[in-house]
Amino acid sequence: MNYRALGRTGWKVSEVSFGAWAIGGAWGNVSDADAMAALHKAVDSGINFLDTADVYGHGRSERHIAQLKRERKEEIIVATKAGRKLEKQTVEGYSKANLAGWIDENLKNLNTDCLDLIQLHCPPTDAYYHPELFDVMDGFVKAGKIRYYGVSVERVEEALKAIEYPNVQTVQIIFNCFRQRPAELFFAQAKARQVGILAGCRWRAGC
Repeated sequence: MNYRALGRTGWKVSEVSFGAWAIGGAWGNVSDADAMAALHKAVDSGINFLDTADVYGHGRSERHIAQLKRERKEEIIVATKAGRKLEKQTVEGYSKANLAGWIDENLKNLNTDCLDLIQLHCPPTDAYYHPELFDVMDGFVKAGKIRYYGVSVERVEEALKAIEYPNVQTVQIIFNCFRQRPAELFFAQAKARQVGILAGCRWRAGC
C-alpha cells in the first residue's frame, strides 16, 4: 500500500481508502459478520483511512467502524459526514443547532470524544456562499469536537468555492472515467492551497 499526505492535516493516508456506505446495508442485506470481515480485511491490506456517514444505515456503518477500532491497534483515520438527514437540502437546515446535534450523533456512533474529519454532506450550492456556516464549523474545532472538517461536493464549482475558506481541509469529489472536470479545473487549485482530495468513483450525482 502506498501512502500520501492528506492536505495540511499531517496524516499519511492510504491511497486506497475504504468506502463504508455498503456496510451500512443500504445496498442490500449485509450481515454484521460480513461487514466486520470486510473492515478487517481492509486494515490487513494496509488501508488506514475509512469514509462513512451518519446516514449510511442510520449510523450502522459508523458503529461497525467503532467496533473495528476497538478490535485493532493500528491507527485508523475516519472521515464521516453530516447533513443528509435533512428532508430538504436548504441553507437554513445547516444551522448551528442541527450541526451540533448531528455531530453529537456521529460522536456517539463512533464512540469517540473527537471526530477525526467530518464533511458537510453535499449541501446546497448556496451554502458555500454563507461564511457563517464555516464559522460554525470552526467553532466545533475550537470546542474539541472535531479535529478537521471538509466538504463532499457534487460540482466542481462548489469545490472551488469551498476551498476559499481557509479551514476547509478536504474536498470529496466525484472523479472517474466519465467525470474528468475535476482534473481539468480543480486539482491544481486544491494542490496550491494544500487541500486534501478524496476522489469518489460513484457513477451518478448525489450522495
